[in-house]
Amino acid sequence: MSENKEESKGAKCSKKFLLIIVVALVLAVGAGVGGFLLGSSGGDEKAAGEAAGSAEASQDQGTIGPLVGLDDFIVNLLDEQETRYLKSAITLELSGPLVGEEVQNRMPQIRDAILLLIGSKTFGELYDLQGKLQLRAELVSRINDLLKAGKVKKLYFTEFVIQ
Repeated sequence: MSENKEESKGAKCSKKFLLIIVVALVLAVGAGVGGFLLGSSGGDEKAAGEAAGSAEASQDQGTIGPLVGLDDFIVNLLDEQETRYLKSAITLELSGPLVGEEVQNRMPQIRDAILLLIGSKTFGELYDLQGKLQLRAELVSRINDLLKAGKVKKLYFTEFVIQ
């Protein structure tokens, strides 16, 4: 009797093991076929696009666009409990030389956009790195909204003091 039970347990274990192997083989074959189909139907285009994008990104990182320094800013911050101000110097890296002329022509608009944006911030929003990075991104976006001939690639705070 006990030998029959052991034999039936052994048969159940081998059936489970066989079932696991069959499921694993089906999944492996399915993954292989799916990978082949994805690779043959646009994989080359995707790879070419990625290569072009990385080449463009490395070209952007390797070259420095024209730089335009802005006059210093002293702006009152929006804090209600204390009088705080930010003194900042900003340099813009542009996408091309033609943008430099447009930046000079639009300098009053650009300075106005910067002053209004910084003046709407509190000390709590600007004192840490995350706040400065957020401000940088917002400034680039606002300035790029004003420009038509190109864009600001990067914005550098060359001075940043809050008191």
